[in-house]
Amino acid sequence: MPGRVVPTMRAMQITQLTGPASAMSLVDLPEPDLAVGHSLSPGEGVLIDVTVAGVSFPEVLQTRGEYQVRPDLPFVPGSEVAGVVRKSSPASPLKPGQRVAAFCLLGAFAEVAIAPPHLTYALSDELDDAQGAALILNYHTAHFSLVYRGGLREGETVLIHGAAGGVGTASIQVAKGLGARTIAVVSSDEKEAVARAAGADEVVRSDGAWKDEVLALGGVDMVLDPVGGDRFTDSLRSLRENGRVVVVGFTGGSIPEVKVNRLLLKNTSVIGAGWGASALFKADLIASTQAAIDKLIASGFVRPLVGAHFPLERAADALECIDSRSATGKVVLDVA
Repeated sequence: MPGRVVPTMRAMQITQLTGPASAMSLVDLPEPDLAVGHSLSPGEGVLIDVTVAGVSFPEVLQTRGEYQVRPDLPFVPGSEVAGVVRKSSPASPLKPGQRVAAFCLLGAFAEVAIAPPHLTYALSDELDDAQGAALILNYHTAHFSLVYRGGLREGETVLIHGAAGGVGTASIQVAKGLGARTIAVVSSDEKEAVARAAGADEVVRSDGAWKDEVLALGGVDMVLDPVGGDRFTDSLRSLRENGRVVVVGFTGGSIPEVKVNRLLLKNTSVIGAGWGASALFKADLIASTQAAIDKLIASGFVRPLVGAHFPLERAADALECIDSRSATGKVVLDVA
């Protein structure tokens, strides 16, 4: 009796740890199946026909073996998708045919992906699929950092580094939706235009006297920093009394050090915000965050800014765009 024919799909695999330009190959793989062969329990999850995949800095690090998650080679990278539900487990209220945004941990750079039910959400008609692929990682990180870790309050002022990137533009929109004033730090005219399109109240340039300009604007209550590098000390200096710096990441490459006596001068706090490490598997926290973001979508504050589009087979170019720090908004792969 002939065996069952397993459907195949196109996918990008990381096959060697040589950096974004050469680490990936386009391959045909068996489609994932809810019943077997994935990281969730058999039968669990949401099977999604992917239309758009999001591209983020962690995938750049994965091509070099520098990310904290190091799957065995070869593997399909990518964590963010938008698409259409093909099948879902009983744990999910989603039905076949529904448009969704999902965070699938791995496997997004493919035509079919599986995501956990608690990380898969119906996609609002207000957003297109590319915006859906820009939603969960960036906006959950922004809300977690600003609210859950940073304790943002209405009327406060937030300085946002890397403000033209995916997390930066998301943070501007979330902060604005929560009643805060935002000051964006960018490095070019093009990125200034993106930050203003996201809703920034003020924009300063990272290659200028940005700290002095921020102080002239009255200083800030919070600094959101996904960049790191040598600007950290000036971030501390830009704070008001009882201000805090929320550390989100180090896309600038270097990890800053701080002389802790500086924290005494204005009763300053330095706070880490690791969304993936802290929130990813806390279903209640994920659900409450998504509910808050849904309200911001409905009220018009959250509209993900999508930058460069690449076809699936050019995923290496998408990662190079991020690695070179030339990306603005969210970089995506058009899969279908």
